[in-house]
Amino acid sequence: MVLTFSATEYSNRQSAFLGQLPDDSIVIIPTNLQAVRSNDTHFPFRANSYMLYLCGWGEPESVWIATNSGGDWITSLFVPPQDTKAEIWEGRRAGPEGAAKNWPVDEAHSILNLNTIVSSMLGNCDNVYAIRGLNLEIDSMLDVYEKEVLNPKPHLDSLRVIKSEAEIELMRESAELASRAHVLAMRSGKPGVGEWHLQSIIESCFTSNRSHWAYPSIVGGGENAAILHYNSNCDAVEDGDLVLIDAGCEIEGYASDITRTWPVNGNFTEAQREIYDLVLNAQLAAIGACQHGAHWISFHQAASRVIAQGLIDLGILDCTLEEAIGDPKEFDGPYRNYFMHGTGHFLGLDVHDVGGGRQGDKDAGPILKSGMIVTVEPGLYFGSWRTDVEIPEKYAGIGVRIEDDILITEDGPVVLTSSCPKEIGDMEAIIGQGS
Repeated sequence: MVLTFSATEYSNRQSAFLGQLPDDSIVIIPTNLQAVRSNDTHFPFRANSYMLYLCGWGEPESVWIATNSGGDWITSLFVPPQDTKAEIWEGRRAGPEGAAKNWPVDEAHSILNLNTIVSSMLGNCDNVYAIRGLNLEIDSMLDVYEKEVLNPKPHLDSLRVIKSEAEIELMRESAELASRAHVLAMRSGKPGVGEWHLQSIIESCFTSNRSHWAYPSIVGGGENAAILHYNSNCDAVEDGDLVLIDAGCEIEGYASDITRTWPVNGNFTEAQREIYDLVLNAQLAAIGACQHGAHWISFHQAASRVIAQGLIDLGILDCTLEEAIGDPKEFDGPYRNYFMHGTGHFLGLDVHDVGGGRQGDKDAGPILKSGMIVTVEPGLYFGSWRTDVEIPEKYAGIGVRIEDDILITEDGPVVLTSSCPKEIGDMEAIIGQGS
């Protein structure tokens, strides 16, 4: 385990965060719990994103703490002590000595001494900021604490949403790797290919490049593509079907998130092409709206207008554009029967990253600023099994989503995933062509 970024970058993050808080404060940020998969088997451990952001520490059973009782902040890591027997079974530990020497903190302690030391710290501070629900020992101490426990996340989120140059470069790398994986999947497309097989191609590309998936891959063929969070990946994709693949990787905690939809036999039908072109035009309009200084809602509205008008032009909706859009503030008209999710979300240490916006499609939301990274992912879904809305026979069974990762700059949006083809001709030229 080594630092992802320079010690100076982590120190600057800590200073920017702690500079927002009053003196006589303590901040307590535990890492994630280890999750049991079954019996004595655990899911692979992934550190809490706030822990990674502040100090880059990736071991389980650890806590980052900052205290200020006299005007100066002191940062600490509480980590598992070195233990030869445990390390034989579970791997080497840095221990408090290694943490103090090689990580951007002032001091380090054994996690076994957490209760004694932190109880004393709590008694000397007027303000407590803590993330609860991740460490039972800390929660027990806070349960008997007589003062209000404040949430540090809003202070950290305002910093995390703007990426540093080092973070941006790492996310470029993540976006490029995910793009290569999607291209490999396209090259392996053929009638009858298993969703699971396409998943294995993508995820083996991640693994062979010392990465792993950032979220469980979605590989939906045929009507499965019209299920937004489909993840069974257990059906064959038949001749004439589209396959929707939503898959991204994580490098040193930083995620990419790409969706591509393409015909498994290499040729779009007329109906598939009509829906695909509509979604692509909506996505291009939304990307164009990702401008420094624009409201978050701007790119959702841009995509929605194109989709609403396209549904009218295709005869799927029989109304005016204004009627299709609905309330001009809510954008809740009948076009939402076929495009029912938001157009994007922030991206970073979490796939659905902090900073707001994802649930803000009905509000102005945050202002887009240089250094933010967002996804842009409009879609249209026509599951023939649906009974809540009329599904035109021509388009029954079609699901299309197109998603890219976008860096906001003062000079306009930059598509980090531009090497992943999405134009129909570009995809048709490589589908099924092998590696």
